[in-house]
Amino acid sequence: MKKEVLITERSIKKFEKYMREQERSTSTISNYIRELRALQFYSDGEAITKTKLLEYKSILNDRYKPSTVNVSVAAINSYLKFIGRNDIALKPVRVQKNSFEENDKELSKSDYERLTVTAYKNGDERLALAVQTICSTGIRVSELQYITVQAKADGHTIIACKGKRRTLFLPQKLCRLLKQYCDKRCITQGAVFVTSGGKPLDRSNLWKQMKRLCEQAKVQKSKVYPHNLRHLFARTYYNREKDLSRLADILGHSSINTTRIYTRECGAVHARQIEGLGLIRNTTQC
Repeated sequence: MKKEVLITERSIKKFEKYMREQERSTSTISNYIRELRALQFYSDGEAITKTKLLEYKSILNDRYKPSTVNVSVAAINSYLKFIGRNDIALKPVRVQKNSFEENDKELSKSDYERLTVTAYKNGDERLALAVQTICSTGIRVSELQYITVQAKADGHTIIACKGKRRTLFLPQKLCRLLKQYCDKRCITQGAVFVTSGGKPLDRSNLWKQMKRLCEQAKVQKSKVYPHNLRHLFARTYYNREKDLSRLADILGHSSINTTRIYTRECGAVHARQIEGLGLIRNTTQC
C-alpha cells in the first residue's frame, strides 16, 4: 500500500535539505518551498491525492498564466519524486511557444542605454554599472557576486552555478569602469556590487532600483527587469556571431533549446522579415 501524502513543516524542511544537497540554486529552492507552502495551505492538513492535486491545478489555471502554473507543477512534482509518489505527479500545462518576443516585453538597446544614462544622471553609479555588467557579459543577477576586485584585475572570473563552473571574460572597458568605481569607494577586496549592509546585490534590490528609472528614462515598466538584460546580451551576441553553441556556453545553459528562447526577436522584426519575402503578386499588373 502506497504511503499517504501529507505536507508538514518537517517534510518541507527535509525537502529543502534534499534540494540543497542536490545543489539546486537558491532561487529555485526558495520558489519551490513557496509553492509547496501554498499547496499545504490549500490542503489544510488533509492528505494529498491525485484528485485534490487536479483540483488545485484547475484553480491555478483560472488565476495565473500557464508559465506561472508550470512553476507550481514543477515544485509539486519535485516534492512527489522526493517522497516516492511519482504516481500522482501532475502534467505541465502545454503551451505553444511564440517564435518571437512580445513587443512590450523586449528590452531594446536604446531602452537599455536610456536606463543607464538616467542612472548616471541620478548619481546612482552602482546601479548604472551593475546594469552594464549584466548586459555586457550575460550573467545572471545571482552571479553578480562573482564580479570581484580580483576579477576586474584579471579580466575574467570563474562562476559556479547549478553544479557547473564556467569562465566568464569581462570586456576591457567594463574592467576600467569597475576599477574607477572601486577606487572611488575604496573597495579593495571581495564583491564589487554590495548593499549598504555589505551583502551582495540580489534580484529584488536591482529590480526595485531599475523600476524607479522607468518613467524618467521613458521606458515601459513591462520591459524592465534584470533578466531582460541577459536576453538583450544574448540577442546582440547571436546577431553578431551566429554561434548558438558558444552562446549557450557563455550563458551557462545545459540545453541549446533554452538559448534559442533568449535569441528571439520581437514581433515587429518578424513582421518585417515576412513582408520582405515579396511573395504577394500585384494582380492589377497582370
